[in-house]
Amino acid sequence: MQVEVWSDVVCPWCYIGKRRLEAALSRFPHAAGVEVVWRSFQLDPGVPEGQTHPTLPGLAAKYGRSVEEMRSQLAHVEGIAAEEGLRYDLATGVSGNTLLAHQLIHLAAERGLAGVVKERLLHAHFEEQRSVFDVDALVALGAEAGLDAGEARAALTDRRYAPAVAEDVATARTLGATGVPFFVVDRTYGVAGAQPVEVLLELLERAWADSHPLRTGTAAD
Repeated sequence: MQVEVWSDVVCPWCYIGKRRLEAALSRFPHAAGVEVVWRSFQLDPGVPEGQTHPTLPGLAAKYGRSVEEMRSQLAHVEGIAAEEGLRYDLATGVSGNTLLAHQLIHLAAERGLAGVVKERLLHAHFEEQRSVFDVDALVALGAEAGLDAGEARAALTDRRYAPAVAEDVATARTLGATGVPFFVVDRTYGVAGAQPVEVLLELLERAWADSHPLRTGTAAD
């Protein structure tokens, strides 16, 4: 069974959703038969590559709120993240274009390290205040997660995975994704948002039951 997750590495709800999916899988008896595939989605693809800006005033302007109103909303998200064991400090964070980060994850997928690299980038951005927006920073983080630094730099420089990122984004639109995280199981069932663990577990159980129907036989005479 395949679980595809569309998300962005600067999306606070996406990291929360990742933790909740992990918790659901820990309670799912068939977890060994589940493949998790990390798909690309950019919250703000219009930000010029190579530029960063403070998250707090940027969000306040985007949603037409005062800085203090937005600070309060971010504090609420921080509290929810803390319940999942995540330590956010969103008000002091920075944002930028994540196209390169998603390209790195595609390289990681080909090396069997997508989950590890995804976690490394999320942790770096949200809990270490490290950049995930430029080649040098991403090469270093990729190497820390087990990728070859030279290969990572070459891939990000020649942008060989940019079409794969664009394909992920287009597929998300086709499937009706309006926000992230967006979970899709076997291209049959989907749910958007950082859903509670119980909801994700129910999604897994329903999809597994559909793909592994109970078979009954007649006892031999």
